[in-house]
Amino acid sequence: MTAAVLLREIPTACGRRFGHATLNAERALNALSLEMIDLLAPQLDAWAADPDIVGVVLDGSGDKAFCAGGDVAALYRALRAHDGDAPPQAVTDFFEREYRLDYRIHTYPKPLLCWGHGIVMGGGIGLLAGASHRVATLQTRMAMPEITIGLYPDVGGSWFLPRMPGRAGLFLALTGAPLNAADARFAGLADFVLDHGARGGVLAALGATRWAGDAAADRLRLDHLLGEFSVREGMPAAPLRTHLDRIEAVVGRGSLAEIAVRLHALAADPDPWLAAAAGSFVRGAPSSAALSLELWRRARHLSLAEVFRLEYIVSVAATGRADFVEGVRALLIDKDRKPRWQHADVGAVDTAFIADNFRARFDGAHPLADLA
Repeated sequence: MTAAVLLREIPTACGRRFGHATLNAERALNALSLEMIDLLAPQLDAWAADPDIVGVVLDGSGDKAFCAGGDVAALYRALRAHDGDAPPQAVTDFFEREYRLDYRIHTYPKPLLCWGHGIVMGGGIGLLAGASHRVATLQTRMAMPEITIGLYPDVGGSWFLPRMPGRAGLFLALTGAPLNAADARFAGLADFVLDHGARGGVLAALGATRWAGDAAADRLRLDHLLGEFSVREGMPAAPLRTHLDRIEAVVGRGSLAEIAVRLHALAADPDPWLAAAAGSFVRGAPSSAALSLELWRRARHLSLAEVFRLEYIVSVAATGRADFVEGVRALLIDKDRKPRWQHADVGAVDTAFIADNFRARFDGAHPLADLA
């Protein structure tokens, strides 16, 4: 049986080594499963503790995707099979261990290069966002499309979306709009843009380099190495950056109901990127839009650890709602793309419904209480 994560090491010219982990579920676009998390997390810990490991590369198998998101189909099956008031163990285990892994990447003590080629969505962005060196390629397509499955942008989205220029992050949360390499860099989700064909050359250069064994020095050395391979011309147009003023006018003020009116109007815009983004909002779950806006308001000034603790509570609650099961059914199970949402529009989502998503579904200490 093929391993869900391929683990190997790259010898370097100084005798030290780079760890190399590859998500290995090409047919599933490297969707992040609990098995992957449980293979990757302890290996990252072991490499962090090994003085002869100077850094880590994280990438995905195949040429289509780094990671298309979390394995929400597995969560759907667990929820459908569950009978009881408490959340299924498979759901609470997944979110606890996924968020621990994401937090570990954000706080990793050594250079961590994430090769974000092709499709990078949802849980894939969760893996990439915290890496010290984030590579997008000319074929990269990033998105947080949770509104289409009755969820919200988790995996730290409540932390990194508000840190984007203006209210671009709120627009992305409400619409699931895709980002290319240029916009990923503009939004702060990528540090370098490389041609995907350069990956082999980058891995060879990692091996040919004499690393210092000092994390700060080696981060700078990796900066220069990736800079040598960076794309100099032929970058795609950046619609998020181009339309930032219009985006601010749509989502920058007012209630969700008022924003919704402007997004409905934007769905008829002659610009195809704006129209498609707004169309996703129109077809998306009203409860997801309301939850995304509430998280935007609540999490803006929280620490990273506080964000993951908050998202754990909300994710366990939200996946237990009818909209999540229905959204996954319509998109990934039956694939009819005709979800029947619980609410007719955002005006029908009352404050009590949203507040209940922030009620903890566990007894005792928070499962992520130890995150610093």
